[in-house]
Amino acid sequence: MVRHTALGVVVGVFALASCARAPKPKAPQGPAPVTAPAPAPPAPVLSPRAPVAHALVPLPALIEPRPGDGFTITPKTLIIGRSGTPPAVPAAGLARDAVGEGGLIELAIDPQQSALGAEGYDLTIARDGIRLTAGAPAGLFYGVQTLRQLLPYWGEYQAVMFQRPRPATLPALHIRDVPRYPWRGAMLDVARHFFSVDDVKRYIDLLALHKMNRLHLHLADDQGWRIEIKKWPDLTAKGGLSEVGGGPGGFYTQAQYADIVAYAGERFITVVPEIDMPGHTNAALSSYAELNCKGQAPPVFTGTDVGFSALCVEMDFTYLFIDDVVKEIAAMTPGPYFHMGGDEVKTLTPAQYRAFVERVQTIIQKHGKQMIGWDEIAAATLLPTSIVQHWRPDAAHGELARAPHLILSPGNRTYLDMKYDQDTALGLSWAGLIPVKTAYDWDPATLVPEAPAALVLGVEAPMWSETVANMRDVEFLAMPRLAAIAELGWSPVPRDWEGFRVRLGAQGPRWAAMGINFYRAPEIPWAPVGALPPNVK
Repeated sequence: MVRHTALGVVVGVFALASCARAPKPKAPQGPAPVTAPAPAPPAPVLSPRAPVAHALVPLPALIEPRPGDGFTITPKTLIIGRSGTPPAVPAAGLARDAVGEGGLIELAIDPQQSALGAEGYDLTIARDGIRLTAGAPAGLFYGVQTLRQLLPYWGEYQAVMFQRPRPATLPALHIRDVPRYPWRGAMLDVARHFFSVDDVKRYIDLLALHKMNRLHLHLADDQGWRIEIKKWPDLTAKGGLSEVGGGPGGFYTQAQYADIVAYAGERFITVVPEIDMPGHTNAALSSYAELNCKGQAPPVFTGTDVGFSALCVEMDFTYLFIDDVVKEIAAMTPGPYFHMGGDEVKTLTPAQYRAFVERVQTIIQKHGKQMIGWDEIAAATLLPTSIVQHWRPDAAHGELARAPHLILSPGNRTYLDMKYDQDTALGLSWAGLIPVKTAYDWDPATLVPEAPAALVLGVEAPMWSETVANMRDVEFLAMPRLAAIAELGWSPVPRDWEGFRVRLGAQGPRWAAMGINFYRAPEIPWAPVGALPPNVK
């Protein structure tokens, strides 16, 4: 049982850094989504007079406003966390009639809530208290994120934790919520520009706030190799010391990678490691001459061109190298996935490419992982467990429809490194300009009409780092479009752009309090950021 008696601490419980107070999962990574997503929940039920809906992104499946004044959190409010305890049984001897005038916030895992699945939750706010239940720990975590958004934005200021507590009233309501898709992800390219462990953790926090559950790390490319492989130390000793523009680069030790994986797992986010191959491999080729067909290492590359590099796919030694790399990364990645890239290969014949993908697929399977690859791999013969990540807007729909499973990352909708408009200083525009409405206003279920809906696992928003060098840059291009993609993955259809833009605008004060460098998109009615609360300086 966890008990607290100040609003500042209550806010801390609902904040990401403290949500580990919820029961931990038995394993830090989620199950493999090899089956079709669950049937879509009913469309959101909202009242025109329900201001709560304006504060929540992603939008819950069911919101029922209730009459009354809601619940006021005060210094006398108690929080109880129950794990596997029937609601009628007091936790650690604390009975309901002992709560007093401060009311009770109860967080509980209820195995009887099987209809909520692994990620759904049920939240009731009444005058006498708050009850949040879920059938599994992940659902409880996501319910806490909803509670967090219902609390005043000023609770995000860290100094509130150490100041005189202030009361806050939450509206009376009932929410019952389950996600639309099991895959709700984002990719961070740490190869073109390197990002520290703390940077990656900050990005994980943004994902968790919006109920996203996959972090795809692009760990190797032409410009840098970012993960320690003990059997091949020069991959980082040489290949890890460069990046776009000639910067110092960097890499993660295996201990640092394990730290990232654990941090993500505590927030119910599965890490998906990617080693791009057979192309995008100059960092590896420049580290080991013997990986090259002619036995000569190319120079380090710090530009942004693509398609010029490739592993020597006809050489058995190449597959010994791949086996070693996959083996070490698989051993330190609890999640069930390994992403082999496979994109933008311009130096191989189609037959060479297909043979490479099929051979690598068996290596990945041997080490207990499901293979994921960019949509070019759909041309190969794939195992039933393999996953195709669709990214090219002009990719052949017929090949995509034959994929065993699909993740949707269309470049002209989800690529967070695209510019918002022609005046955006950062970003690229090869896939087009992507204002917030373009990122939001599409349906994953109909993007590839030829593909059965059951093939679609969900959506993922990639952030390539050719033009971003630090987390302020990343946040500027990601936010608010990351929130839009999160809602595509979580919320049921139909969705409403006008309602979304109002709810998104309400996030502004909270994001500002969190120090997020978000883009104030002109099409969004951003709520004004109020003055700091008393005693916060």
